[in-house]
Amino acid sequence: MLAVIQRVSHASVTINNQVKGQIGTGFLVLIGITHADTRDDVDWLSKKIVGMRIFNDADDKMNLDLATVGGDILLISQFTLHASTKKGNRPSFIEAARPDIAIPLYEAMIKQLSTDLGKPVQTGEFGADMKVSLLNDGPVTIVIDSKNRI
Repeated sequence: MLAVIQRVSHASVTINNQVKGQIGTGFLVLIGITHADTRDDVDWLSKKIVGMRIFNDADDKMNLDLATVGGDILLISQFTLHASTKKGNRPSFIEAARPDIAIPLYEAMIKQLSTDLGKPVQTGEFGADMKVSLLNDGPVTIVIDSKNRI
């Protein structure tokens, strides 16, 4: 499972000209699920995301987590994170999980992030054509792979 975490001042997702989710200060998290992912990946990655200390403290050092700054999460499913570009110019998405695997894990991630954060998480809609808007703060962007824990 891949997560791209962007520290944002604000972010929103729009589907069919309707705002589906929006946050102020917090993380925009793009999540890519592969066929090898399990509930263990969800649990580990959720704790890692919520515990990320990438907000600045009084000494201007990245040392504060979401809970400390009162931040929120906007979670967006993005299968294109698993694009393979080894051959040619048209990416292959063969590593991305099919919906029968990905949807339950995406829904589990929403619940687990909400539990670990202690408040609801904003989301997009799995499989929808979404327009994501954000103001990246820093910019700070972190990539985490649940298969690369050591």
